[in-house]
Amino acid sequence: MPVKIFADGAVLADMVALYRSGSGVSGFTTNPTLMKKAGVRDYERFAKDVLAEITDLPISFEVFSDELAEMERQARKIASWGGNVYVKIPVTNTKGVSTAPILRRLSSAGVRLNVTAVFTTVQTEHLVQHLAPTTPCIISIFAGRIANAGVDPMPIMKRAVEIAKVLPACEILWASPREALNVIQAEECGCHIITMTPDILAGLRTFGKDLAQYSLETVQMFYQDAQSAGFTL
Repeated sequence: MPVKIFADGAVLADMVALYRSGSGVSGFTTNPTLMKKAGVRDYERFAKDVLAEITDLPISFEVFSDELAEMERQARKIASWGGNVYVKIPVTNTKGVSTAPILRRLSSAGVRLNVTAVFTTVQTEHLVQHLAPTTPCIISIFAGRIANAGVDPMPIMKRAVEIAKVLPACEILWASPREALNVIQAEECGCHIITMTPDILAGLRTFGKDLAQYSLETVQMFYQDAQSAGFTL
């Protein structure tokens, strides 16, 4: 597929297995929430262990300060860990203050950025004014969460792709997918990348499956589960 798939997670063994399996994954993303869930305690050690194994695909590691000056310091340190590192920086801090000033400085200095937690067209329009045109960057738009709010994300994603064309090195990423179908939707919108968790990646194995056969297999699953549970009436 034209859209690139980035695996989203923070379990080292899973990341390395995907990297070595020839699964078609083109990159990796992490975030503090995934790291906490995976039991990561030493942020830097985890990141360096990942980078020691995955040397030639892009990997995003996120800053975790809420103060812009400290975000910038963390970003420069994270960027120094490897040439395939993208630094994830949220579009605002927890107080709603835009991170655009540090994005401008970092991008101008050649730091590869992944701007995350983007939800609106206005945010995307603002971001492209502060990112260097020749420094690779990613704008991660949370299409899945937009859909959870009862809003169709596809017009927002399509518009973001158009807006980002002023930056030749910028890619739009469909973030927080909810199902395998989102891969097709991301492609229809012209997105460059979609992130996928392991469970959604597993769902790609059923692409192109005959629906009648899929129906039969589902009925068989229900029957077999009822039998193995020993249900009686």
